[in-house]
Amino acid sequence: MEAASEEILKRFNESWTETQLFYTNLVDSYDAYDTFIPLLFFLKKLRKAGEDKNFRVGTSMNDLILSRSAEFGLRPDQKFVAVQVKGNLFIISFRTGTKLHKEYRIKDLDDERLTGLLQTLKNILID
Repeated sequence: MEAASEEILKRFNESWTETQLFYTNLVDSYDAYDTFIPLLFFLKKLRKAGEDKNFRVGTSMNDLILSRSAEFGLRPDQKFVAVQVKGNLFIISFRTGTKLHKEYRIKDLDDERLTGLLQTLKNILID
């Protein structure tokens, strides 16, 4: 594997570690953040499946963000999937910057619509 690919995988991996720690600390420290437990399980499931090699993850306010960005932060032209907790629902959106391409309200993070959005995102080149 070339050095650039190794560096990207390292950055992706670090983003997963930091994001999981962020959600773990929220859930462990504040009862009000129990709504984020499904996001934490979702991250663990994806990471176990090896998706930490395909996506960079992070947070934006209360949203979980999955992208193909090699760098921390997103440029306005980069696509991403956002997962937002709203009560007992999740709002899943596929965006480029502020432009909304698709949005779904789902009850379970195993929903095929989320899986489809992640597959679409995975097909985008890392930049």
